[in-house]
Amino acid sequence: MHSARKQKLMIVCSILLGSAVAVGLVLYAFNQGINVFFTPTEIADGKVPAGQNIRIGGMVKQGSLVSEGLEGTRIEFIATDTNADVLVAYTGVLPDLFREGQGVVAEGVMDPDGVFQARQILAKHDENYMSAEVKAALDAAVKKKAAEVAP
Repeated sequence: MHSARKQKLMIVCSILLGSAVAVGLVLYAFNQGINVFFTPTEIADGKVPAGQNIRIGGMVKQGSLVSEGLEGTRIEFIATDTNADVLVAYTGVLPDLFREGQGVVAEGVMDPDGVFQARQILAKHDENYMSAEVKAALDAAVKKKAAEVAP
């Protein structure tokens, strides 16, 4: 092969290799940043991949909120969709509108003990608001429960 051809071939190969590495890094970054939404029922059914960033949504179960630590910065509560419950642990300051019996969306990961370790808690912003994901999940849970009760 001539040296000019070798040089052109090396340039083309290095461009292709560089492009492949760039695409791989972009796909890896997207995969790490995606937060897939799951309901407590889906989590109880084992549909959640371990260690993946996810969002869970449901209602804060009445009587389940426990505050620990200095000024209540370690919080545990149960997120429910009426079919299943998931224990959620969070360290930090809760949104002002967070309370029992209200809709909640939490971002984080499931730990090996089955406790959802939340990094962020999102609460509703007024009396009528509930995220579309949470509303759809709760409606589906109610329909599923009604189908199980009816013969």
